[in-house]
Amino acid sequence: MRAVGLLAVVFSFSVLRPAVLLAVPMLLLLLLRRHRGGAIFAVAVLATLVLIAGGRDGVWFAERAWSLVVAGGFVALTLSVPEWRWSSRAIASVLAAFVIGAVYFLVRGGAWGALDWTISSGVMVSVTTTLDALALLRDGQPMSPTFVATMYEMAEAQASVFPALLGIASMAALGVAWWVTGRLAGAADQEIGPAASFRFNDHLVWIMIGGLVLVVARWGDAVSRIGANAVVFMGALYALRGAGVVMFLSGGLSVAAYVLLALGLLLAAPAVLGAAILIGIGDTWLDIRSRTSGPAA
Repeated sequence: MRAVGLLAVVFSFSVLRPAVLLAVPMLLLLLLRRHRGGAIFAVAVLATLVLIAGGRDGVWFAERAWSLVVAGGFVALTLSVPEWRWSSRAIASVLAAFVIGAVYFLVRGGAWGALDWTISSGVMVSVTTTLDALALLRDGQPMSPTFVATMYEMAEAQASVFPALLGIASMAALGVAWWVTGRLAGAADQEIGPAASFRFNDHLVWIMIGGLVLVVARWGDAVSRIGANAVVFMGALYALRGAGVVMFLSGGLSVAAYVLLALGLLLAAPAVLGAAILIGIGDTWLDIRSRTSGPAA
């Protein structure tokens, strides 16, 4: 069930082809394990076909380069610090990939503009296609101008923070690949772990703080965009950490609680996510789960 949730995150957040984000780490992890078997061979062949498919345009190379850097970092950390949780290795790999990508785009000045324009255009085309499909379902009846404007505003926001969304999707893809390859190889140590135990290095809070400073300072659109991406990426991590704290304290969520959570996200997503982020950030200093588990023991 956890792997299914991570898979949903990959397909929901990725601005690149989700199959590529999944295929590269699966291939590298299978090579790392060096196990044999019919299922492993089939997955390896399928992943290889995904990687060689498609036209050789700029996005084709960009998504494979990104996936290779992220997955390569994850494998390197798996070999060097196997005691780390998979999530800690995934966060470190994605952050390292951001740094490497930033250095590359600084050296190749025009590369970032071309990639940014291509992905932003793709997001806008997707929204236009969705609106056209909705118009067909309504038998040609005009849609609310407010709804159309909101959809395009959401698309612009998504295009602005696509690096953060890609980082979130890449982390989830590493989790899925880690789980799948572990199951295929029969490795009991490759579990994803419950959400109630999710945590990461407390010093990463400075990325969140730095991002907020860049957004508030308004030192230019480029700087504000960097800050917004940092806030979105770390905000997602802290929201998950806050949810983990709530699940730990409550002993897990029932089916009714999941239904209420879904309704809350549907009707008041900013409030629910904001509360989860605040709890997650607070856990950085309070370490709520350790304080609670000590007296309970």
